[in-house]
Amino acid sequence: MQQALSERRQQQLHRSQRCMEPLPDGRVRVQGKDYLNFSGNDYLGLAQDPAVLAALTEGAARFGLGSTGSPLVTGYQYPHQALSDALCDWLGFDEVLLFSSGFAANQAMLQTLAAPDERILLDKLSHASLIDAAKQHAGGFKRFLHNDLASLNQLLSQQATGKALVVTEGVFSMDGDSPDLAGMAALCALYQAPLLLDDAHGLGVCGNEGRGSWQQQGLAPAQLQALMANFGKALGGSGGFIAASATVIDYLRQFGRHYIYSTALSPALCWAQHKAVQLCRQDDWRRERLQQHLGLFQQLAQAAGLPLLASGSAIQPVLVGDAGRCLALSQALKEKGIWLTAIRPPTVAAGKARLRITLSAAHQPEQIRRLVAALQELF
Repeated sequence: MQQALSERRQQQLHRSQRCMEPLPDGRVRVQGKDYLNFSGNDYLGLAQDPAVLAALTEGAARFGLGSTGSPLVTGYQYPHQALSDALCDWLGFDEVLLFSSGFAANQAMLQTLAAPDERILLDKLSHASLIDAAKQHAGGFKRFLHNDLASLNQLLSQQATGKALVVTEGVFSMDGDSPDLAGMAALCALYQAPLLLDDAHGLGVCGNEGRGSWQQQGLAPAQLQALMANFGKALGGSGGFIAASATVIDYLRQFGRHYIYSTALSPALCWAQHKAVQLCRQDDWRRERLQQHLGLFQQLAQAAGLPLLASGSAIQPVLVGDAGRCLALSQALKEKGIWLTAIRPPTVAAGKARLRITLSAAHQPEQIRRLVAALQELF
């Protein structure tokens, strides 16, 4: 272990964690110093919203902190049902299952829904939770080139009809880009391959009422065998869920080991997430403000000549390349009062280290101007 840790430090890839205190307006306090936070995923500013925090307090007072059991024993309570019903009404799916994390939900989705004789086909840049699940699949897996329909079509043509399952993301967490979901759904229909979507970074931000990238691109719920999203991004909380038809959800309920054998989400948290869903749906101004911030950032960043990756989402990666230089830039930004984490391998490919900027409706325009000015000076 010591040798592996030493090697990671020498490669400039060692990671550390800091104890943080969240503050309003997209700021964070670390060891007594305040920073502008451009590394969080609180896209709509709901993590600190007073109404959500009040709902959490109310939920704890009414229902308690812990669920006290797995969902199929004693853990499924009224707040879980209320949150599930709200998600179904919002997204238009028959049913949902709640999970302790998006990672667990993705694992359950692939491990349970992929039949032993089906090959999993997933995007080259899929999240670690999807890759780990695919590696454990008895039927094996292959990865198609990132957002490349021709590459996916080639892999589908090599499988027997109905013997492949396609997995992708609505908004990719490290690049911030999106696939052509309509084209992908058409290919899946042609080859009778179920389409599974991880929309963790699209939910709340994209589409009408924030329903997600799939809805923004014109897909109907029936075109997805399952939709995974979570509460830890735009909805400002913690946990994840899978939405699907009644048949698929019941199958997951009976055979999904992550669901069956995990303690259910906190009922107090579910009550708070219920309020977050309500605010997400009704507060279009949050998405409008986020889009304004995105437009301002891209305009300033392009004028400053920053090496941005192509992304139309709240995730705006600045490509650096070398891990050591990326780490040094991150530290230099901290000295200027800006918290921006260096993303290095193995999270991204070798030579693709980057500063992953995430924008929020909680930010202010002057904060974005300050960020770009600091980046321009350093670059």
